[in-house]
Amino acid sequence: MVVRPLLRAVIMGPPGSGKGTISARIIKHFGVKHLSSGDLLRDNMQKKTEVGILAKSYIDQGQLIPDHIMTQLMLSEIKGLDQYNWLLDGFPRTVAQAEALDKECHIDTVIDLDVPFETIKCRLTARWIHPASGRVYNLEFSPPKVQQALELSNFSVAGKEASLKYQGIDDITGEPLVQRDDDKPETVSKRLQAYDAQTKPVLEYYRKKGLLKSFSGTETNKIWPHIYAFLQTKLPDVSQKDATNPR
Repeated sequence: MVVRPLLRAVIMGPPGSGKGTISARIIKHFGVKHLSSGDLLRDNMQKKTEVGILAKSYIDQGQLIPDHIMTQLMLSEIKGLDQYNWLLDGFPRTVAQAEALDKECHIDTVIDLDVPFETIKCRLTARWIHPASGRVYNLEFSPPKVQQALELSNFSVAGKEASLKYQGIDDITGEPLVQRDDDKPETVSKRLQAYDAQTKPVLEYYRKKGLLKSFSGTETNKIWPHIYAFLQTKLPDVSQKDATNPR
């Protein structure tokens, strides 16, 4: 019986690229441990650990968390996963972090979700939420049943251009939906530009090492089969064997 080596993978993609959906499917089908830097940060800040308090101090000042803090946080978690296949999400984000990771373990593959920024902007700016319940709507894919005119702008009569801005209503409570600041067009553009500037060197770093595997497309459901086929060359699909507990 051939024992497959453990998989050490990284997934990269801009906000709104479908990274969360793809990661969840990888977990379900291949039983990997998913380590998200964002989740880990939030957990440490909530528990008020030493690293969590330090990280929060930078966030509160609107600053990026320094490489050495993120590296310390992630590497300490990775050490506890040495018996498992794992997928890193949100780390490394800089070349310095990637180099520090290389000193601790050998990365096998980096999955890059190459989704056009215009597609992402349409996805994110169409997202509205019901604050009390957390229900999320997308005006394109899963719109609320009722939308109401919120304000009138650029409106004129006699057949000239008219424009209405709509606000959705929660299907269950009838309460108005809101758009998070992060999902407003101007914020989305800034986030995508920041991601591009920060991660381009990291993608190039892994490309030079021959580890980068890019998957291009505009729809997650069309990108996923290609990622699935790629990972099947490295890991067996465990979802049929252990459907109740794919982790």
